[in-house]
Amino acid sequence: IAQATEGVPFNNISINESPTPISSVIFEDFSGQEVNLKNYKGKLIILNFWATWCAPCKKEMPSLDSLYQDRRFKTLQVFAVNMEKPNKLKTKKFFTDLNIKKLEIFFDSKLNFVKEFKLRGVPTTIFINKQGEEFARIIGEANFEDQKFIKWLMKYD
Repeated sequence: IAQATEGVPFNNISINESPTPISSVIFEDFSGQEVNLKNYKGKLIILNFWATWCAPCKKEMPSLDSLYQDRRFKTLQVFAVNMEKPNKLKTKKFFTDLNIKKLEIFFDSKLNFVKEFKLRGVPTTIFINKQGEEFARIIGEANFEDQKFIKWLMKYD
């Protein structure tokens, strides 16, 4: 992963010199139904990994929700994946307390994402292009309402 320099909004974002294909990763939606990333080719995907105990996650979640509601994006699909043992009450309260309107809660109880993306901590945000390849990631907190960031991300939509 090359450290981003030109036209990139945050100092904690890394852009892949060449996008990395991802394998078929399966996780669960809030009702326990399987979701397969392979079914979202042709979309710009943001995977945001978070936990209810994580203060930076709490801080960035409203801006991620706002980004997901941005009508300028035509193909954007955001998955907010809780990395704790699935607890519907706790995660729902977290979203309710933050007044989250559009984001849905997903779980990775089998830790497939941890293995696929070698995750080390939360929050981590992975960006996947329309071809199903990881092209960037943010390790740590981000302001997803930052206009420079939005302008950068729109190039991939």
